[in-house]
Amino acid sequence: MLHYALVFFVIALIAALFGFGGIAASAAGIAKMLFFFFIVMALISFLAGLLRKR
Repeated sequence: MLHYALVFFVIALIAALFGFGGIAASAAGIAKMLFFFFIVMALISFLAGLLRKR
């Protein structure tokens, strides 16, 4: 998941460099959503691991 967020971030940077503002904004939005989804899933996994050890 984090890999895809990084890929979309790089796509956004390259698109912004070449002046494709719409594509850059879309790719950055997708990267942001994937990153936050990764954070939420990582926290859920961490909490589930803590609860399982009890």
